[in-house]
Amino acid sequence: MSDHFSPGPATLATLDRIRSSAAGLRCPDAFWSLRAVVEQSQVFTVRRGVGEPLAESADTGVMLTVIQGGGLGYAATADLSPGGLQRALDEALAWAKTCAQAPVFPFKPPLPGTDEATTAGRWSAPNIGTPMPTTADLFDLLRAEDAAAALDARIVDRSASVNVTQATRLRLTSLGGEQVQHHRWVIPSLAVTAHVDGVTQTRSLAGNYNGFCRQGGFEVVLESGLIGGGARIADEAIALAQAPECPTGTLDLLAMPDQMMLQIHESIGHPLELDRILGDERNFAGTSFVTPDMFGRYAYGSEQLTITCDPTIEHEFAAFGFDDEGTRAERAVLIERGCLLRPIGGAMSAARAAAEGYSLKPVACARASAWWRAPIDRMPNLNLEPGDSTLEQLIGSIDDGILVRTNLSWSIDDSRDKFQFGCEWAERIRHGQRVGVVRNPNYRGRSASFWRSLDQVGNAQTVQVMGTPYCGKGEPGQVIRVGHASPPCLFRGVEVFGGGH
Repeated sequence: MSDHFSPGPATLATLDRIRSSAAGLRCPDAFWSLRAVVEQSQVFTVRRGVGEPLAESADTGVMLTVIQGGGLGYAATADLSPGGLQRALDEALAWAKTCAQAPVFPFKPPLPGTDEATTAGRWSAPNIGTPMPTTADLFDLLRAEDAAAALDARIVDRSASVNVTQATRLRLTSLGGEQVQHHRWVIPSLAVTAHVDGVTQTRSLAGNYNGFCRQGGFEVVLESGLIGGGARIADEAIALAQAPECPTGTLDLLAMPDQMMLQIHESIGHPLELDRILGDERNFAGTSFVTPDMFGRYAYGSEQLTITCDPTIEHEFAAFGFDDEGTRAERAVLIERGCLLRPIGGAMSAARAAAEGYSLKPVACARASAWWRAPIDRMPNLNLEPGDSTLEQLIGSIDDGILVRTNLSWSIDDSRDKFQFGCEWAERIRHGQRVGVVRNPNYRGRSASFWRSLDQVGNAQTVQVMGTPYCGKGEPGQVIRVGHASPPCLFRGVEVFGGGH
């Protein structure tokens, strides 16, 4: 098997049909681009010993974008015929002309992705040489882990699943450019609920929202801990149900990578989205405490904090070669040693910021959740760079604190500043030693000051690659895939509380 995923004959035939239909498109004196998506998904699930019906879906369609006279227009269609594409192109052109009469800001091509130098290329997600098993074998694997979790009557619910989605994206432009990208996303999941003496607790592989998710093949399942995880997760669910409540007080907080994923996502990723900073999300998903004049001077965190935006890490969940505006993916440092440098803004948002007098370099982040949605600024792989501490050193430096892992809940205000997060699992740390499990751990803080309490960061050996399939944003709403990699991080003096507070 090759090192990279390749689409099947049916997908390739669909792409050829779209190329043929697009060959005759006519839109004089305007730049246009076509974005086609061919996607198939399968979900394999076993719950309490019963295999659920295989859930399958398929979706194919095209979005046409036109830029003319300072206006921009979109139109989507599932009609892949020459006539269907031309009708959508004509509609997009009409919208562009309408928008040009009262634009949000003045702009003209070329933007990145609208010139000949940036409109060609290919990219493919890794496969790592590990093919997916047959449907029957995959269900057998899930049944085995589901059965292993059934330790005794205290286990009241259990489930195991694997979600596999593959997609091919084709982008054509009026300049003759072509970009082709192939993806395969794999999401393993395992969750067990225990009830002991009136207390109910759930423990999962990587959270209720599938924090362990990557691109690739069956190696993603092998590396997730799903195989052999049934009994372990059940043991941990019972331990949580028997554990005392998390203490309340100002404590040191050691957040493991599967919680850091959520912390990075909510209190760095969303606040740095440039379209949000410029006001696009105010009446729906909220604004940001970050303002355009902060870049290059604002102390977002301590010197331990360096954040990179890197869609080029091919096995991470939001890896790609080009964003949906055609910008080539590159690694970008957004926060370096605590200093805020760059936003998460695509070419269009950067042009809009420039029109308002702010020179902010774009990153490849303009993405759409489906062929029938327009691209907006979305964080791709957003990672916290490692430091030089081992996990043992991090724990050993805590006199009075708590270790938390696996996000369970979150709440954050409209400006992405004040937050409150809950986790599945916690361990009390006293005098540099783990002294026992506690349940219902929560902590709160403010993005504008929390990251300055970052005292130590785990080394490269402690980094874990996580992500989320369910990042919501936009109006109308879009749910998209995001990747996050992080080591464990130690924060000093955090407000911690249990489930009763």
